[in-house]
Amino acid sequence: MIHHALLERMHTHIASWEATGDRRSIFLACYALMTRNMLDGITAGRFDDNSWVHTLVHQFAEYYFIALEGYERGAGWLPDVWRQAHDLTRMEHVSPLVHLLLGVNAHINCDLTLVLDDMLRDEWGDLAPSLRDSRRNDYLMVNTIIGETIDIVQDTVLERYSPAMNIVDVAFGPLDEWCTSRLIRNWRRDVWHQAMVLVQTQDPQTRAELRHQADIQALGRMRLVIKGGAFGARAFGLSRRWLRRLGLMAD
Repeated sequence: MIHHALLERMHTHIASWEATGDRRSIFLACYALMTRNMLDGITAGRFDDNSWVHTLVHQFAEYYFIALEGYERGAGWLPDVWRQAHDLTRMEHVSPLVHLLLGVNAHINCDLTLVLDDMLRDEWGDLAPSLRDSRRNDYLMVNTIIGETIDIVQDTVLERYSPAMNIVDVAFGPLDEWCTSRLIRNWRRDVWHQAMVLVQTQDPQTRAELRHQADIQALGRMRLVIKGGAFGARAFGLSRRWLRRLGLMAD
């Protein structure tokens, strides 16, 4: 089946990276778990439009693999947030939790904004209000499934790299609480809003600038983790509205 091919593709990279100690495996192992749960949710009929979500899952993954290929080839078009996230996996002093969160940041705050624009732009103007609500409901169901995966990520991925992960970095607090209350709620709400602005923007130059802005904003969050100490780590998961209020992110 098609979705098995996607998981096999992920696990092929994970096995290769784990064999060589390449820490890019940390994020991808987490992502594979969440992808498996998403595909199980589609099979179980948890979405209003399971076919649409199936396409979303695969196009979202394709953004990751295209960026990965671009990084390995040294491509100039690669989003900076992915270039820096991959570069940092070579730094042994960076904690496994930070490797994970930087990958999640790049994939959600940059890639997810763009894939939603890709999928919704052509259909949005013709969708009845009920179908627009259905698309958003399916998007929110993804949040629920991600939340259901957090404990598995901590138990099966992070603790392999850092046995002390049951006492997560004080700067972040408990992983499940931090991810479910901040990352899922705040980031994905921001991403939906940003995608809606993109979808409804017609001018090609403005659209190109808005798509590039997704990379810039994800970079801003990355800098909070890398340079902001404990305060930056906690602010990392705040909504863009609060980051702007605190002077941590430009408009």
